[in-house]
Amino acid sequence: MADTQYDFDLFTIGIGSGGTRASRIAAGHGARVAAAEEYRVGGTCVIRGCVPKKMLVYGAHFAEDLVDAQNFGWTIEGKSFDWVKLRDHVQKDIDRLEGLYGETLDNHGVTIFRERAEITGPHEITLASGKVVTAKYILIATGARPHMPDFEGNEHAITSNEAFHLDEVPKRILIAGGGYIANEFAGIFNEFGSKVTIANRSDVILRSYDAALRDRLLQISLTKGIEFCFNTEFEYVKKQEDGTLLVKLTGHEERVFDQVMIATGRVPNIEGLGLENVGVELGDRGQIKVDEFSKTNVDYIYAVGDVTDRVQLTPVAIREGQAFADSVFGPGEPYSVDHSCIPSAVFSHPPIAAVGMTEGEARNHLGSIKVFQSDFRPMKNVVAGRNERGLYKMIVDAANDRIVGIHMIAPEAPEIMQAAAIAVKAKLTKADFDATVAIHPTMAEELVLMK
Repeated sequence: MADTQYDFDLFTIGIGSGGTRASRIAAGHGARVAAAEEYRVGGTCVIRGCVPKKMLVYGAHFAEDLVDAQNFGWTIEGKSFDWVKLRDHVQKDIDRLEGLYGETLDNHGVTIFRERAEITGPHEITLASGKVVTAKYILIATGARPHMPDFEGNEHAITSNEAFHLDEVPKRILIAGGGYIANEFAGIFNEFGSKVTIANRSDVILRSYDAALRDRLLQISLTKGIEFCFNTEFEYVKKQEDGTLLVKLTGHEERVFDQVMIATGRVPNIEGLGLENVGVELGDRGQIKVDEFSKTNVDYIYAVGDVTDRVQLTPVAIREGQAFADSVFGPGEPYSVDHSCIPSAVFSHPPIAAVGMTEGEARNHLGSIKVFQSDFRPMKNVVAGRNERGLYKMIVDAANDRIVGIHMIAPEAPEIMQAAAIAVKAKLTKADFDATVAIHPTMAEELVLMK
């Protein structure tokens, strides 16, 4: 039964993946739901994140595929690449997806306010237009944004947000960062013909991934012509009269680039939400602190997704939004999201996929482990004359034969990992994999052939 004391049962601030799922499910349970979005419905993933980036990754793969096709008998004459054409096609599809997100909420009776919202008092939200509404529960799902470090000339740098809207592919681009965003865009721009340099303040890329996969990606990236500058930070970036950028990194001479992109992590979007008006507690990284059920220290305010900085992945935000809506508005018992054993991928060239413990983590936590490995050259690469090799690793708890981690770098690794992650989550053993018949010839069969 709706609580007529308030205008809405739920007011969601931020209509990204987590906010959309929570609003839709809550409305499906009979709640009166409103949601506010100041930018575009769909959030980071749909508008300026994983979806358009994956489209660029697909486009970039054709650079090598068109070369490899020659050894498969294809003759392709007059090939050329039009960045603006790809860029505009991607943005057109983003517009389509944004419309679908809005339609989904409309179809579930969710009231959408396309403006900024601020919490101005207990159970009270004030919109940018001045309209004041009340809600029994408030959900914050405002996500995160790219971090811009403080250095001289940082106003001349772009982030991943702007990378999707460039007028042309830069001839020389410097990408700062060692995480998945930096390595993904390095691969994209490299395939599109840019001279790519990655600058990282440490000497490790993709810190959370298994060391063998990191080393393999670094080796392949260097072979592809991507340059790495480790243990360095910005001293300054100066824009020159011809529009190029003069860059000074610590320990390096001045160099000229056409574009500088910052990919040094993401920070929660908490500014201007009015959290201080009701005493919502924040963590040391500016994240909204929540319990296992996504509830803040204020009883009626919840938060899901990147703004909580638990696991910054879109499918996690969606699960958190679903769990919140079911638990607060559904007929069943409250439940929480299990944040352990989450599979992930890096859409580099080639891609990486992983689930569970790395070899180092397993040794530290379990002590006695077994490591199985397959280092192979994919059939397609053999025929194409490409020397690039794939690597699969399986980490097994020696005490009970249970698989506690799978790590892969190879073409289509993320597609294979989705099914493999189920096995790890289900606590299957190495013997279960050994007893499974291989699908031949595939790369995936390496998972059941490791000895």
